[in-house]
Amino acid sequence: MTGENGSHRSGPRVGSAPEQALHHATQQIQELVRAQGRMNSLLEAVLALSQDLELSAVLRRVVTTAMDLVGARYGALGVLHEQGGGLSQFIPVGLSQEEIGDLTGIDHPTGQGLLGRMIHQREPLRVQDIGAHPDSAGFPPGHPPMRTLLGVAISVRGRVYGNLYLSTRHDGLPFDVQDEEVVTALAGAAGMAIENARLFEEVRSGAERFQRLLLPRLPDLSPFDVAAVYHPASEGRHHLGGDWYDALMLPDGACAAVIGDVVGHDLVAAAAMSQTRSMLRALLYDRGTPASRVLAQLDHTLHAITDNPVTTACLARIEPADHGWDLCWSTAGHPPPLLLAPGREPRYLEGEPGLPLGVDAAFDRPDHRCPLPASTTVVLYTDGLVEHPRHHLDRGMDALAEVAAKHAEGSLEDLCRALVENAPGDGHDDVAVLALRTPAVVPGEA
Repeated sequence: MTGENGSHRSGPRVGSAPEQALHHATQQIQELVRAQGRMNSLLEAVLALSQDLELSAVLRRVVTTAMDLVGARYGALGVLHEQGGGLSQFIPVGLSQEEIGDLTGIDHPTGQGLLGRMIHQREPLRVQDIGAHPDSAGFPPGHPPMRTLLGVAISVRGRVYGNLYLSTRHDGLPFDVQDEEVVTALAGAAGMAIENARLFEEVRSGAERFQRLLLPRLPDLSPFDVAAVYHPASEGRHHLGGDWYDALMLPDGACAAVIGDVVGHDLVAAAAMSQTRSMLRALLYDRGTPASRVLAQLDHTLHAITDNPVTTACLARIEPADHGWDLCWSTAGHPPPLLLAPGREPRYLEGEPGLPLGVDAAFDRPDHRCPLPASTTVVLYTDGLVEHPRHHLDRGMDALAEVAAKHAEGSLEDLCRALVENAPGDGHDDVAVLALRTPAVVPGEA
């Protein structure tokens, strides 16, 4: 456009200084927005890492979280040998089923090539072309093609625990400085999460050992056969509990068996379990009274000298009888015994359960009696074996009976193991199982 004097008017042109400044400011704003979004993602990722306490789950979450942060298709975590030199564990993530099939028979990396370089240095490593790198050792047959690499060390207590590897951004671009910075920040949080998981496993292992030491070693109960299994909770953060069992021969010739469950999942519950079991054993051995009276005396004693939590229990006496044996039992709010008689379907010995211990010592509990043929198995168990929050209790009881029927004729050790391994419960609670089998001949024949 020309003016009156025929000269061209000067106006802003594309690429002029004002437009360049505006374009630059727009880019900065976009970068800030992206940086803010990535920071929020990083904070969410750090919080997510703290949710798991199982070490295997933490390690895998570290890889998947890093992949999400930088948009990587593949990721892996290599855990170093404690003695140094090589990888003790390699956790790959992102491989398709077809890619996994192509690698069948191929061992996991042991720490050669670029992975070996990462083992011996703490600095992050960014590679735009893996094949062209002088330290590259190549890929095994069937390995998916990978060109770019971002590697960051993960330290625990100042010592390199392992290395995090990422490859192939979804947008096809190489990893940049921002990717390196965000993954390095994540690696710091990952080190703390891994340390927490390791400490949790140490505490859990020590707690499980402590609880097993509190449980009795079953004595020789000849002519009866006996077996028991205790299994800590497999779900959640609590691996201590109040489940216990006991069995012993009494001076009057009866065989006593008991199983119980103290409410709670902590050291208090475990200590209360030990205290209650010891009191009950003393009362059992001292008094040849019905099971209900023993439970009543135990309840009065607990009320008088302890502040133990509420406890459920099932106490049984197997007494000689003319026809064989009688099972005499009483329960304090506990699930009923399961009876496995030769040639018969499994059945629960239903009866009024009575109040749990620690509720009201003034209420009496009923006694129940049932004849036991030769080679009959009585199974006592805690509710963690059958309870599931999404299923009715009857469903768990029926499933337990089905498993018991399949293993009723085998050894008691195999029976207890099968009941725990195939438990219909959800694993949120610890489990105890006690199985007692009458001799193959009745007392008179013996």
